Amino acid sequence: MINGRSGLSHLPDDIRQACKSTVAGRLVGFEPTEHMDVQDVRRTPRTVHLATAAAREALAEANVDPVRTGVLLGTGGGGVTFLETQYQALFSGGKTSPFAITVGTHGNLASELSITFGLRGPSHCISTGCASGLDAVGHGLDLIRIGRCDAVLCGGADAPISNATLRAFEAMKVISTRPFDNPADACRPFAADRDGFVLGEGAWMFLLEAADTTTRPPLAEIAGYGSTCDAYHRVQVAPDVAECVRAVRLALDDAGAPADAVDYVNLHGTGTRMNDTLETGAMHQLFGERAADIPMSATKSMIGHPQGASATAGLAATLLCAQRGFVHPTINTQPTDPACDLDYVPEARRADVRLAVVNCLAFGSKNSALVVRLTG
Repeated sequence: MINGRSGLSHLPDDIRQACKSTVAGRLVGFEPTEHMDVQDVRRTPRTVHLATAAAREALAEANVDPVRTGVLLGTGGGGVTFLETQYQALFSGGKTSPFAITVGTHGNLASELSITFGLRGPSHCISTGCASGLDAVGHGLDLIRIGRCDAVLCGGADAPISNATLRAFEAMKVISTRPFDNPADACRPFAADRDGFVLGEGAWMFLLEAADTTTRPPLAEIAGYGSTCDAYHRVQVAPDVAECVRAVRLALDDAGAPADAVDYVNLHGTGTRMNDTLETGAMHQLFGERAADIPMSATKSMIGHPQGASATAGLAATLLCAQRGFVHPTINTQPTDPACDLDYVPEARRADVRLAVVNCLAFGSKNSALVVRLTG
């Protein structure tokens, strides 16, 4: 992140032959059997494999009461790639898995984590499109605040890279289809020549603990959460961006922090023409004259768009870079777009981040935001 190094790569030939898209943010070399039993790997979708691996990292050296620890998994597509193979088998006369129903029900994906790690608190799946992972963290905060849990394993996981998903996004004209010799050039948030997002995959999980019960120094405090709905359109953000702005204000109010205290914003920044322009406008409305002075960056420029896990990727990037005294760059912002005129941090920068906002916009007119206080 700090070095601005892209993780994007060309799609495999079998997918490229059926799609216009050429690049994706894939976890090349990920081996699920290093994190799960071989039989369980066969019975579950890649989303669960990624979430389990990330959850093991989040729970490493944790000392939590399993009865008082919940699970909140955010995912947009759930087990979509597993289900695709099941439908292919069904309609070609092949054998389908007896686990097709449990995989096809999003809620059971959270249960996979509860079962694997023996966590017996609430086990829920949040599916709110691109905001899924961030909403899972926000609801985890609520569970701790009202005393239902002392700790919550929460975050986002998605593995949507498949022929059907890519072709559906191509039909919507929201995904990049330009050929790129260098995959790192493909995702171009806020640039004048952007032509859509680049699909990604991944999982980012966090252990939220109540301050009065944790036994470990915290990485940060989840200080506030806000969520709204434009009630406007299935896929478009309302042009007045009023609800985008209100979601962040709600999060700031929840944190008891003024907008003037924000040191950094991790933007949704997909690389679509409409989203980037409207999000820029929302930041101007929110911060006024100070908007251009606040460093803001888009994690997706380096990893693509991992759908429901995207905002948790932004949260992880914000925390890890801030711990090292940096804000990470948005790569590929040239040539500039006059409608996108914020400080998108073209190169990594030293910064003392004490209060950060993670912003997210989602299909279905959803808007969500987290406010994070760095405690280190």
